[in-house]
Amino acid sequence: MNGDPRLTLARADLADAALEGRRAASRYARPQRMQAVVPSAAIRREPTQGSEQIDQLLLGERFDILETRDGYAWGQAVRDGYVGYVAFGALAPEGPAPTHRVGVILTYGFEAPSIKSRPSGPISLNSLVTITAREGALCLSDAGLWIPAAHLSPIGEPSEDPAGLAEALIGAAYLWGGREGCGLDCSGLVQQVLLACGRACPRDSDLQQGLGAPVPETALTRGDLVFWRGHVAMMTDDRHIVHANAHHMAVVKEPLAEARTRIAGAGGGDILAFRRPSARLRPGG
Repeated sequence: MNGDPRLTLARADLADAALEGRRAASRYARPQRMQAVVPSAAIRREPTQGSEQIDQLLLGERFDILETRDGYAWGQAVRDGYVGYVAFGALAPEGPAPTHRVGVILTYGFEAPSIKSRPSGPISLNSLVTITAREGALCLSDAGLWIPAAHLSPIGEPSEDPAGLAEALIGAAYLWGGREGCGLDCSGLVQQVLLACGRACPRDSDLQQGLGAPVPETALTRGDLVFWRGHVAMMTDDRHIVHANAHHMAVVKEPLAEARTRIAGAGGGDILAFRRPSARLRPGG
């Protein structure tokens, strides 16, 4: 039985003990749960600095490690299930359950309860923190950073307008495998804004094409998704999309018709599907 390798913690020599009897491997082991302690950490295809970034972990996100070698941990991101290698120094043992998530596109944390103290960041939308104290307008997180209270949302209190968050990301750089507020790819953008609104969302555009239900092109509305081969965008109204794309190397808003013509002319083919994501909320953050 073979699962999607992007989402299956298994190699020929080693696999998650939960897969024993379902996936052949020379050895099985139980993962150790860790969490990201840096603003963002690349999940790479191979355990080298120069390897392709296929996803990212954000501050506080959990990562299940099955093996550590040469300074890299091989494991699986808990939030979106992606498997790959993360620099071990970006991780620490799992702490208390998060109480809040970052609810704005970008913020900073400070080493003391003063905005004049040394900053750390930027810290991106959907980063997870456990708040342990508050002084004035700043909250102390389990990462030892003081974060503006106005930039935090309690776990279980999602945002309401994914398209509005996508529009707030306009101007962010295009970054292959990125999910952070200053750099992301097309599916990273869609995943981030849907997660912020309490909606479960896989990492890649082909997987996201299974979200929700199909919708006719004549009935498109704000928040609907548009899929090409290897690309996804979100409608902001019945005629415009917002998307991270390599043509502009940025997140942009533009008419759907213009993007459709350009993508087809560049060999990307025509639109494959229009989907309306489910409004059903996911538990937790």
